[in-house]
Amino acid sequence: MSSFGEWTLLHGLPAFSYTMDQERDPRALWDPILDPPTRRHVVHLGNRRITLVADNFGRCDLFDEHTGLRWLTRGTGVSRIGELSTAGSTAERLFGPTFAVVRVADERVSLERTVLCPEGEQPWVLIRLRVRNLTGEPVRLALTEEWESRPADVRLISGPVPAADPGLELELLGGERTRSGRLTVTLDLETETITEFRYGLLNEGTAGFEGAVGIEGTAGLEGAGLEGAGFEGAGFEESLAKLVARLPRAHAVQAPEAEREIPWHAALLTGGACADGVLGGHTLDQGSCYSFRHGFNGAARDPLQHALPLVYTEPDLALSVLRNTCAWGSPDGDLPYALRPDKSPWTDLFRPSDQNLWTLWLGVEYLAATGDVQAFGEAVPYHPVHAAEAVPLGENLRRQFRFFADVVGRGEHGHVRMLNADWNDLAISMSGVPREEMIEHGESVLNSAMAAWVLPRYAALAERLGDHATGAEARKLGEELRDLVAGEWNGRWFRRAYGPGAVVGEDDLWLEVQPWAILCGAASPVQARGLLERIEDTAAAGSPLGARVRWPAAQGADGAIWYAINMTLVWAAAAHAPELGWAWWRRMSLAAHAAAYPDVWEGTLSGPDAYLPPESVRPGRTWDLAGVGVAMQAYPVANLHAHAQPLLAYLRLLGVEPEISGALRIGGGASFESRVLTVGAALRGGTPA
Repeated sequence: MSSFGEWTLLHGLPAFSYTMDQERDPRALWDPILDPPTRRHVVHLGNRRITLVADNFGRCDLFDEHTGLRWLTRGTGVSRIGELSTAGSTAERLFGPTFAVVRVADERVSLERTVLCPEGEQPWVLIRLRVRNLTGEPVRLALTEEWESRPADVRLISGPVPAADPGLELELLGGERTRSGRLTVTLDLETETITEFRYGLLNEGTAGFEGAVGIEGTAGLEGAGLEGAGFEGAGFEESLAKLVARLPRAHAVQAPEAEREIPWHAALLTGGACADGVLGGHTLDQGSCYSFRHGFNGAARDPLQHALPLVYTEPDLALSVLRNTCAWGSPDGDLPYALRPDKSPWTDLFRPSDQNLWTLWLGVEYLAATGDVQAFGEAVPYHPVHAAEAVPLGENLRRQFRFFADVVGRGEHGHVRMLNADWNDLAISMSGVPREEMIEHGESVLNSAMAAWVLPRYAALAERLGDHATGAEARKLGEELRDLVAGEWNGRWFRRAYGPGAVVGEDDLWLEVQPWAILCGAASPVQARGLLERIEDTAAAGSPLGARVRWPAAQGADGAIWYAINMTLVWAAAAHAPELGWAWWRRMSLAAHAAAYPDVWEGTLSGPDAYLPPESVRPGRTWDLAGVGVAMQAYPVANLHAHAQPLLAYLRLLGVEPEISGALRIGGGASFESRVLTVGAALRGGTPA
């Protein structure tokens, strides 16, 4: 249903065949708002180190976040044989979970170019070129692989600026290596040959891997006569086999698109990870305009919530992200809002009050699913700017709880203080209360409701680590906050916040607090069911992509449809109105966006963190604050919320979640299978396989 192409299978994996002629089709042109209109459409793919940005012109970018936010190349990567080139609008283009394919042909030869991010932490891509002779007679042809190093560091807010040469190299496997970015091979071609290159930061690898030979081991095929080269990392076939084994599988009668989208989301989510050369572990930056255009990794809550579904697919990566994000902080348990492009803390914009809750939540989820108590005894460093001793992960979490309880604290009504933001960065400006008064005295019912779910489960974690005093305190605080949230029911929905002499959310529904009020037990079953139905009739009414964050709402960001909030909404519905939960999950899908907005590229393979509602001036696209030089629309794809939230929401619909006891609950009703968890459609009360 997309104007840009259609889904298919390639190497047994979901892939998208891009068929639009972007040079002639007027639908290809789109406006980034902060930059000139363009016909370029990209998808971000990756391994645990390098990001490949493949586009509809057959070209590639490489991005690396190992020591800072840096573009390695911009709009390069092309193969040529004679007059035939893989760059252009007439080529066949396919985007797979970790690879991009371009196919071109003329009267003499066909050329298939695959650029693959090999499994693991390799800071380079593997390029496989398959050339076929179409003439029936032997031919001699020159095959050229070209890349151009165009390094650019991403400066905070202002975008990319030229940077020093990072040392990119191009290597013909079994042959020449060059830093010029151009290599040519002479082919004496009878039928078919395969030639492989790799491009990237090759000096970071070590010898020890025998690369694929340029000869296909099948009768009748002729190779380029290349020997295998030694390097570390998986080769082409091995990487694809590992990818197939790594990605989860799903099947749901209630949502047929899950079979394709669950493995796709898992691949693009993990493709956003990067081994952190400064803080250790892996970062899981939310990407999109934040990293690639505006130059920061934030907020701290984002990598934590992106890692939650990884607990059930790649738990080692989830733990690595938890450790990495804890290392952003200071010894008193505070987490900065974000990291600057050089990975230094950025604290002078927002001072949110919810971030510790996300850290505790990820710790709870990891322990409930894996039982890996030992991980909480391993030391985690603090950010180097603090020159502080590393402490065990469990102690780091305890200090974060103390910061939340003692420094964030509670306000006049007993709710968690807001500081200058909670989950919603603009909650204060949208509250109608003077800014300084709200910062000093504002209280977040949202944070209270979230804490009322997180803290009793953190109590179980603390007690399992032998810290019974902290466990008792966390449990008591969670119960008190749950009772306070219950008192915020106004007969229609739960109030949102308090300011000096002001109640926020009495006359309008703020969506973000409603699911957490249900999840933490503040709503009775009757209230929960009625509230979910009211949301369907109000905030979600007439919206093909999900529920608006506020109702009634002004057009624009005030009424945007946020992946993170619709995830909790699906989760809340799972126990009280599962038919709504499945319907809302389907609205989160890529299929739903393609059906509603077939001419909009964002939402086809990836997306932003939020979409504008149907009544806005740009429905199906995303928000902008162009007046202050910030816009999601400037880079509206590759936000990891678009992949993490559908994954986690799907698992919640299957009843997969930590209980107050610290144990993992699993329900059923649809199927999910990864290397660490199997849930059957008819399973009830099962355990991880």
